[in-house]
Amino acid sequence: MTRQLPYCYKHPHPAVAVDLVIFTLRDDSLHLLLIERGAAPFRGQWALPGGFVRINENLPDAAQRELREETGLSQGYLEQVGAFGKPDRDPRERVISVAFFAIISADKVALHAGSDAHRVEWRPCSDLPPVAFDHREIIEAARLKLSDKINRTTTIALEFLPREFTLTELQRVFEAVRGESIDKRNFRKWAESLSFIKETGKMRRGAQHRPAALYKAKLARR
Repeated sequence: MTRQLPYCYKHPHPAVAVDLVIFTLRDDSLHLLLIERGAAPFRGQWALPGGFVRINENLPDAAQRELREETGLSQGYLEQVGAFGKPDRDPRERVISVAFFAIISADKVALHAGSDAHRVEWRPCSDLPPVAFDHREIIEAARLKLSDKINRTTTIALEFLPREFTLTELQRVFEAVRGESIDKRNFRKWAESLSFIKETGKMRRGAQHRPAALYKAKLARR
């Protein structure tokens, strides 16, 4: 039986972290999750949730762990954004961060601050506060990737929604991510042409609006 040797390196090596840009839709606008840091460096400043990768942990598992710790969700849509490794990005030591973006439906989440945070909040992407480290650069890269993804892969928009949704709610996802208005008639015609979106036969009734047909995606989701 081969005995695993302890990690021992001749040359100095960087630490590896994961940072999460967690998106949701609130009040018809794109929001992301920020934490107020409770420890140095940048104590009291807003930052992305994240943490160091454990020695025997792969990157997706580390990202899922951080997502679970911040949102309580054991599973969520995750996609890698890229690696960020400027030598001075973290004043503590040489840290390379691998960033992921996540998408969750706001109705599934009960937020709670982790051990290294004073508080955690959803903040609108259109009005973000100053953020620590190089997290502004990470956020912009994640937003660009999300916008490109939703233009190429329609199904990613469903990650923002509950299992049953109206076409108006689906349209608001596209508008929020793209940052632009979409013609309602053209969008509805396009959405109804999608083979994987079907009417449920049920209606959503609101106090101030006419009943709206509910739809459901006929594909493997969450």
